[in-house]
Amino acid sequence: MKKTLTMLLLASVQLAAYAAPGGSTVTFDNGLEGWEPMQPADGIGGSGIDHSLGNGAPALRTAMENFGISWTNKSNASFIGDYTAMGGVTFGIDVSTQSIRYFNQEVTRNLVLELRDYDNASNGLPYTSVWYNLGTLDASKPGWQHLSVTIGDTSATGLPAGWGGYGAEDANGMPLLPGDRTFASVLAGVDEIAFTTYVPGQVYGYTDYDVAIDNISVSPVPEPAQGAMLAAGLAGMAVLARRRRAAKAA
Repeated sequence: MKKTLTMLLLASVQLAAYAAPGGSTVTFDNGLEGWEPMQPADGIGGSGIDHSLGNGAPALRTAMENFGISWTNKSNASFIGDYTAMGGVTFGIDVSTQSIRYFNQEVTRNLVLELRDYDNASNGLPYTSVWYNLGTLDASKPGWQHLSVTIGDTSATGLPAGWGGYGAEDANGMPLLPGDRTFASVLAGVDEIAFTTYVPGQVYGYTDYDVAIDNISVSPVPEPAQGAMLAAGLAGMAVLARRRRAAKAA
């Protein structure tokens, strides 16, 4: 029975490991790990790792005046490449909004996740992308917020609910996916990932930002069959453990 219990445990551990290939979380304990802020800190403004601020770790803090701010990554293999190799994937980020001021008044800005493909750009635009509004950066909300989105099916051709496209424009000049591109075709060739306040199709005035980010993550979503097998394995371990305790008591 010990051998059976051990085999179930090993199978469950192996399955759990297989369910999350390529998952990664950047805490900024080990530097930027490929994340590029708008500009380096220069003593007056810019971006840098702040060791006094973080959600359980140092944070990447951006304090500067601009129309918007972005954090991008095009070199860390855990965040770029073929997302269709995963059945589903969850993106997450922690944010702390210290201040966003426009004409000396506190305002809010949306934070967008954008997945960019530079290899197949068209219509004179720099890239094709799909994007999702994760939520609002708001200094009136103290502490840290966790924002996330899950793509349940990376093979989908149409844009899932809440997602937008970029790479072409409609008659009103609003962004959309080019006619020859699909949600999945963009996910299959992500050259850059961005968290940005620049919502495609929107225009902004010059704004004073002070925002920190932390714990940027990408996590594969386990396939239903894998999750069921893992649950069955853990349930089997619990049954065997109860039988062992009953046998000892007898």
